[in-house]
Amino acid sequence: MTLGPLMVDVAGPQLTAEDRELLRHPLVGSVILFTRNYVDVAQLRQLVADIKALRAPALLIGVDHEGGRVQRFRSGFSVLPPAARLGREFDLAPRQGLDRARRMGWLMAAELRVIGIDFSFAPCVDLDYGVSEIIGNRAFHAHSDAVGQLAVATLQGMREAGMAATAKHFPGHGAVVADSHLALPVDRRELPDLTADMAPYRRLIANDLAAVMMAHVLFPAIDTVPASFSRRWVGDILRADLGFKGVVFADDLSMAGAGAMGDVIARAEAAMDAGCDILPVCNDRAAVVRLLDGLSTTPGPASQLRIRWMRGREGVLPARLSDHPQYAPCLAALAYCQQAPVLQLD
Repeated sequence: MTLGPLMVDVAGPQLTAEDRELLRHPLVGSVILFTRNYVDVAQLRQLVADIKALRAPALLIGVDHEGGRVQRFRSGFSVLPPAARLGREFDLAPRQGLDRARRMGWLMAAELRVIGIDFSFAPCVDLDYGVSEIIGNRAFHAHSDAVGQLAVATLQGMREAGMAATAKHFPGHGAVVADSHLALPVDRRELPDLTADMAPYRRLIANDLAAVMMAHVLFPAIDTVPASFSRRWVGDILRADLGFKGVVFADDLSMAGAGAMGDVIARAEAAMDAGCDILPVCNDRAAVVRLLDGLSTTPGPASQLRIRWMRGREGVLPARLSDHPQYAPCLAALAYCQQAPVLQLD
């Protein structure tokens, strides 16, 4: 059985009979976990094992685990700093800031990989324009060069722990006020004005970035549909102009920012037609059922092959994470980042 394009959620900390039936459907290829799916580390390990035992090849499992306010599992996991804290460290001492970003990437990925989770939707590479309701301190920095360097360091740390990185939200969500969970943001800049927003992606792609998540943001000067559904953004700009060869995720098709494309089947078909490989549908079981019953489009062989690139690498970490030589230095870097930031006045 191949891995299908749909990424779906499950109801709670254990699989229900309905969960198992849905996850066996050939259109499903991956599962996204949320805080409601977590009780403790032992329970999460069992849930992950149960999901992976359902199919061959096993379903992929992902989670939003950037750090800061976007971290689904906390008790029993390292509580990671927001990306903006790493940006401040970079401003004070660039080399140390990059080292801490790499270590936070490794720690985040290692703690998830020892549980069996394949990937996290990180890093967030939106620029901090100081206006976005939903991005805020999830952004590393206001300057694209700093964001690019910190994102590459994070990618390198994740890769060392056996996890692929997913950069988001292409081409940029930081310059719009609206939250795409609640409305469709509109960015009226022309394409040349977006050069800085896309610069971190260029740097990451040069470092073998595995995946990109699109933004539910409309750029009317470039296309008439939001970026997640745009052949211009996915095919012409991301793949052709920037040379990206990896996996393209749509953002969650249940979000209000996707509503302009019609019902959930129309959204899914438009996203696949634009070139997206994986279509998350979160917190809307009825929409998932409609897709399983009514979606006729399926990804081609190239897309199915790309999807497998997101599987976490085995054999990178010891059975006990504490035995890894990077673990203690990463915890020390985390302890430093959890302290109050240093205030320097000129």
